[in-house]
Amino acid sequence: MPPKRKATAAAEPKERQSKLAKEHNISARQEREIKEAFALFAEPMEGEKEGVIPVKDVRRAMVALGIPPTKPELKEFLEILDPDDEGYASYEPFVAICALKLHAKDDSGPASDEVDEAFRLFTGGADGPLTLAHLKRVAMTLKQDVDEQLLKDMILEANGGAGVGKGVARSEFEEVMRRAGAWK
Repeated sequence: MPPKRKATAAAEPKERQSKLAKEHNISARQEREIKEAFALFAEPMEGEKEGVIPVKDVRRAMVALGIPPTKPELKEFLEILDPDDEGYASYEPFVAICALKLHAKDDSGPASDEVDEAFRLFTGGADGPLTLAHLKRVAMTLKQDVDEQLLKDMILEANGGAGVGKGVARSEFEEVMRRAGAWK
């Protein structure tokens, strides 16, 4: 009888980088987000596993990722994504463009103290992660009747599914606020 494997209930399985993610030096999480944005606009096409997106939706997909291109960038990206002017972009070149944009993302966004202040507003000045209790307090303060399951889902979305009890770290809070358009 083979030996039993030890259960690792406490540790969440870490997402593994695909070959494509490694090629473009992005995390598995970043690739998953790119894939989700691509899938929002994807149309099936023979020979393309992930499908294709119409070039008119490339900008919208990038905005959904929190990396909106400037007009000159978009023009250049479309020339790369659709050199034959067929009107469609495939997945792999789209990942490459998004990876470039993610790497070039301007780090001069909000000042650290501005993010800290916003985070403290949510946590009530407490140290540690943003918790379910903090979100409930904020909702009550704003006189918003928000379902507890929605608040839990918000935490899980922000912390990458690490668990409601883990809460949301400051860096995760900043990333969510960037994607929501609060900061560039």
